[in-house]
Amino acid sequence: MTFSLKTLTRTCAGVLSCVALLALSAPQEAHAQNLFATAIKVNDGAITNFEIEERIRFLRLLRAPGDHKTLAREQLIDDRLKVGAARAVGINPAQADIEAGMEEFAQRASLTREEFVKAIEAGGVSEQAFRDFVSAGLSWRQLVQAKFGGRVSISEAEVDRAVASTTATGGVRVLLSEIIMAAPPQQAAAVQERAERISQITSIAAFSSEARRYSASPSRGRGGRLDWLPVSQLPAQLQPLVLGLAPGEVTAPLPLPNAVALFQLRDIQETDAPAPKYAAIEYAAYYIAGGRTEAALNEARKIQNNLDRCDDLYGVAKGQDPSVLERGAKKPSEIPSDIAIELAKMDPGEISTTLTRANGQTLVLLMLCGRTPELAEDVDRAQLSLGLRNQRLTSYSDGYLEQLRADARIVEN
Repeated sequence: MTFSLKTLTRTCAGVLSCVALLALSAPQEAHAQNLFATAIKVNDGAITNFEIEERIRFLRLLRAPGDHKTLAREQLIDDRLKVGAARAVGINPAQADIEAGMEEFAQRASLTREEFVKAIEAGGVSEQAFRDFVSAGLSWRQLVQAKFGGRVSISEAEVDRAVASTTATGGVRVLLSEIIMAAPPQQAAAVQERAERISQITSIAAFSSEARRYSASPSRGRGGRLDWLPVSQLPAQLQPLVLGLAPGEVTAPLPLPNAVALFQLRDIQETDAPAPKYAAIEYAAYYIAGGRTEAALNEARKIQNNLDRCDDLYGVAKGQDPSVLERGAKKPSEIPSDIAIELAKMDPGEISTTLTRANGQTLVLLMLCGRTPELAEDVDRAQLSLGLRNQRLTSYSDGYLEQLRADARIVEN
């Protein structure tokens, strides 16, 4: 186990008061003649009993949690490994940097460096032990930055997710089944009548059977079953309808362009997971002549096989009338209802060919590009990005230290 400077100083409410307590209870060292004997060998170096005793006192002064004897031994082993790895690549902190680190450490205990040194010396900890402690931390920080800093790149999408988790509270998720039936003008009346009948169903099995028979959505093969969805991800007009259902109940038929949609609630759960809210949803719609004919669907499949991201559609539409491609970010309330329903079921990069336009004569190849979370006014994206970077570096740091421990020759007496 290791402690950062910040963690250690946070545990001490007042070093001076700690010293007073320690002075009253500090044990007499009956084994003084053995203090400078080697207690632990770390590769070619040694840790003495004296160093361990001094680190134990330091931990007591700082009121660090845990077994101080065990912590002292673990920390000193780690310090040797950190300093050794840093020096092996030519990293050796300047004295000015070490003194600045000592000053910063002392300030966190509301003391100057001189006051802090005087306090710990009164408790049996030398200034050199404090200096070595800070130097090991600085060596490791510089080594980790040099070794892993270039690997850590925080994307805007990662910051977006952090913003969402920071600003959102617990929410509700739902398990839905869907039926989306094509309703071209000549069939609109018959499809509406069928939809009214299906809306009266209360059996999950019966609804699934109707979905397999009539739905134009890719989910028809699963009986219309969708995975769990946050309610906040559904179109605004659909949210209250879904929340008003009991399990097994079906919404009234929802009119869409050239289609009718129905949703059955299978289950609903409250969750502690953040309920994301979105300021904008970015998507691309590429329009293919022919509607849901086999030729149009085959063309859509060929295009889909060559798409990795929304930008690829610019190449597909190159040289064609600009109207064949619609691309942009819109507020959720501005997105057409049928597109909003499809997007709610998709992850970024996924594609749907369920929808049509022009009375069913045009197939819509729909691709979700991304979602932009709502930003709270007090969210500092730069600070969040820095925090994510530090988390990533800490992960690399911990893994590297584990590797150093595994490769080291450590012999404890």
